[in-house]
Parts: sequence; C-alpha cells; structure tokens
Amino acid sequence: MDFMEKIYGLARARGARVVFPEMDEPRVAEACDRLRAEGICEPVGLSEVSDAQVAAIVAARGTKEAMARRLLAKPLYRAAAMVAAGEADCMVAGADSPTRRVIEAAAMAIGPDEGIETPSSFFVMLFPDGRQMVFADCAVNVAPDAEQLADIARASARSAEALLGVAHVAMLSFSTGTSGTGASVEIVRAAAEQAGFAGPVQADAALNPVIAAKKGAGSGNANVLIFPDLDAGNIAYKLCQELAGAQALGPFLQGFRRPVCDLSRGASVDDIVASTAVTVAMA
Repeated sequence: MDFMEKIYGLARARGARVVFPEMDEPRVAEACDRLRAEGICEPVGLSEVSDAQVAAIVAARGTKEAMARRLLAKPLYRAAAMVAAGEADCMVAGADSPTRRVIEAAAMAIGPDEGIETPSSFFVMLFPDGRQMVFADCAVNVAPDAEQLADIARASARSAEALLGVAHVAMLSFSTGTSGTGASVEIVRAAAEQAGFAGPVQADAALNPVIAAKKGAGSGNANVLIFPDLDAGNIAYKLCQELAGAQALGPFLQGFRRPVCDLSRGASVDDIVASTAVTVAMA
C-alpha cells in the first residue's frame, strides 16, 4: 500500500477534530473543505475563550489567570489551549505564522511529551526502492547538546512507531563506536547512552548489515536517522531528494504531548491536506 494511502486510512479511522487558527486564509479554508469532504478529519476554527482553556494555560505554565486570558487573545495560543483542554485533538498552523511562534504556543499550552523537553522536527523520507524512513532533526534545532539530541531521538522513535509501525534508531556521527574522537562524537555518544539507542554510528553502518557486522555496529537496519546537528540533517535530506529521487514529507513537529503541525508559509492546498493527515495519524 502507498504510504499516503495508509496515512489517509489511519486519519479517517481516528475521526479527529483538528483546530486551524488560520482558517480564514484561503488555502487553509480550501484544504479544510477537502479534509471534511474526504472524511480525513473534522476541521474546527477558533472557539470562544473557555474556562478549560484558561485552566490549561495556568496548569501548563503556572501563570496567573489574567495572564492566561491575555495569551488566549492570540490565535495560536488559543488553538493550542483548545488541544490542551480536549476541545480539539490536533493543531495545524503556520500558513501565516513563523515556526517559532507555533512552537512557542504549543510549548506554552500543550507542553512537552512525557520524558521530552525539546521540541524538534522530522521528515518522512520515501525512497524509490520502497524504503520509508524518518530523518531528524532537519529543520528546528541548530546545534543540539546531548540532552537535546537524546530528546530528538526519543521523539523520533515515537513518530516512527506511529507512522511506520517500527523504529530502529541510529544516532549518526563520523565515528562508529570508538573509532574516532572529538567534541561532536562525545555529544552523540552521551545522547545515545541517555536515549538507549545505537550510536555513535556512521551512516553506512547504520544502513548496511554487512558493514554493520564488520564494524560491530548492530544490525544495520535503521529506519530512523538522528543527525548530530541541523547542518548534517538538512544537507542529508536534500541530497537524498536530489541524488536518490526521495520524496521528503514534512517537516513535522514532534515532542509535544499532543500532535502539532507547522505548515510552510508557502504550503499548497495539497500540502496542507497531506500534512494534516500525517498529523492526525500520529494522534
């Protein structure tokens, strides 16, 4: 089955309510009409401020009620609070808002997933030979430290389990095991120990069982690649697109208690529909 066919099926089975704080934007409005017509989700707009939304902000941030109500005057914060309060299942935003604002609102109202403190992003990479992989972080964290990198790995494993059914995580470096040294290697090593995943490991050992066996680096069957920094992740996914003909879906946000999607401000209607379906499938 085609990956997106599977995703649309999962989304339809969820019957999720998805809040769109930018529903007045023409592309978002058209996408919402399609999502509703095709039974992918139930799009909802911003509600009036409720006591449950206020309570969600107060509980998440320990702020006072008056401050919570001021935050809820902002569409992104109200949408995130609707998710936190159970008035919606997911949030899709970003068509008219910078990524940092979407992350701020989600962090403030929804909060991090269990055992994770660092919001991050991932791409689903679809290769011509049928392989489906998760690449992270390719869009948000520039130079994560060991704790942040461990968070990215944990969140990516959960994302892969939800979308691909299984997660085999490799934390990449220019070094496999103890073959190399340096500050970046030590960050990956510490992160791998914290998260409980394979690493540091070179990309060929992560992906090729024969090379993995020669280097004593596990099974070589990784489908989740964690890059040491944004340079490596962003370069890698674009190289896979251009040289291997891979399709990159995303980036999608991860690490929050409930699913949040940050759209590109150049997203088409088709992009919004597909991104929403992936977000719902993760719910």
